[in-house]
Amino acid sequence: MVTATKLSNNQKNGVSNGTPYKKTFIEHFEQAPMYVAVFTFVGFAVGTIFGYLRDFMRAWGLEKRNIATERAQQKDFVPLYQDFENFYTRNLYLRIRDNWNRPICSVPGPQFDLMERVTDDYNWTFRFTGRTIKNVINMGSYNYLGFAETDVNALKTVTIELEKYGTGVCSTRQEMGTLDKHVELEKLVATFLGVEDAMVFGMGFATNSMNIPALVGKGCLILSDELNHTSLVLGARLSGATIRIFKHNNMQSLEKLLRDAIIYGQPRTHRAWRKIIILVEGIYSMEGSIVRLPEIVSLKNKYKAYLYLDEAHSIGAVGATGRGVVEYFGMSPDDIDVLMGTFTKSFGAAGGYIAGKKGLVDFLRTHSHSAVYATSMCPPVAEQIIRAMKCLMGLDGTTQGLQRVRQLEKNTRYFRRKLHEMGFIIYGNDDSPVVPLLLYMPGKIGAFARRMLERNIGVVVVGFPATPITESRARFCVSAAHTREMLDTVLNALDELGDFLHLKYSRYSKSAHPELYEESRLELED
Repeated sequence: MVTATKLSNNQKNGVSNGTPYKKTFIEHFEQAPMYVAVFTFVGFAVGTIFGYLRDFMRAWGLEKRNIATERAQQKDFVPLYQDFENFYTRNLYLRIRDNWNRPICSVPGPQFDLMERVTDDYNWTFRFTGRTIKNVINMGSYNYLGFAETDVNALKTVTIELEKYGTGVCSTRQEMGTLDKHVELEKLVATFLGVEDAMVFGMGFATNSMNIPALVGKGCLILSDELNHTSLVLGARLSGATIRIFKHNNMQSLEKLLRDAIIYGQPRTHRAWRKIIILVEGIYSMEGSIVRLPEIVSLKNKYKAYLYLDEAHSIGAVGATGRGVVEYFGMSPDDIDVLMGTFTKSFGAAGGYIAGKKGLVDFLRTHSHSAVYATSMCPPVAEQIIRAMKCLMGLDGTTQGLQRVRQLEKNTRYFRRKLHEMGFIIYGNDDSPVVPLLLYMPGKIGAFARRMLERNIGVVVVGFPATPITESRARFCVSAAHTREMLDTVLNALDELGDFLHLKYSRYSKSAHPELYEESRLELED
């Protein structure tokens, strides 16, 4: 077992220079000073007090009541919702609601156009002004490799398939919804991943939530990382299996659960579990961390468990040729029992896949709820995935795919390094294109997003309950399509806002105002 190496007084926790890792593995989870946590709780406390005050005023008619209420005719009914459950939404979320669900009116590339909207009643409702905010730098979309594009030449094959097949299939895979494009895509996915077979689905979320129940059920044990995506959580719950949670990327916690499962078996009967399956993600979309795959594979082999790997954010985004965390760690796809991924991010499309042994995929073709009940992936979307995947594999006769992968890696490291040097606390792995920047205090969530938009930069901000109450953050998604000029524009804006909003909490930054400089660009010949 590789031990953790402590760097910079617990700023970095990682492992390097030893087995099972073949490269340096460093992740950043620096804790903020104590006063930040104190002021964060104070901010929520003040908001809560004023929330109760405003609820009191609404109850007595001193303030307009915009919230939904139960009808008088239903006063004896069981309420459809509990009033307290909506307290946070009513009094805290609404204050910063304008920072979410902003409608865009262009392709979500490195820049997009935004429909301007304003509110006349403190975010209860919005109206559009008819004005479009042009060329907003997009730091929020999962367009990791830049395949969300509208170039006519790039989309030529997609246009041909649209004219040939139309927009929909109008049937499930098990009935009349399996087309030659689906067969072609599945063969290509299996070749790309280096596995025996693959099956594709029309929705990424449903790939997890509808297939996990087909793989496990009553009498099985699921060991799930505490930060797993909701689709994994829902799939686990729908399966009827017993679920136990281990601490994020904590091998000691996982091994203890595995050991106890083997020793004690099922509750009450103490019979052996029918299956034990470990659910993890390649890149965790809210933390920017990468799974400790070599250690997890070692544990699953030691205790004879199965491993289900969700590569939604990692496929295409990491690895020398974009083949995800399996390639990133130099491992074999055969080490993973169930490989799952989505096409909604790196491939600029929609849907997901399950890949692995042929027996596994054949089983899912018969038992998957998505295969039986869900409409098949539409052919133009399948062609978009084929186009992007062939580009990554070099089957289009160019090295553009490899250029995109390397440019993403270069952009990611540059952006993360500059944020560290400026003094921000950011989470995750140095190679992860998901970059969470910690804001902490609730009042700074809205201020940060609004002022970034004033500078023509679109960002995603996240707060409680999607994150721990003291860890509100902005989440940047770096793309290969971002130019160095775009990233420098964003970094300059962040430097200014970091000083204005006092966001530079790190105690391990190299300099307060680093000079942004050009590095030699990586170029490959087509």
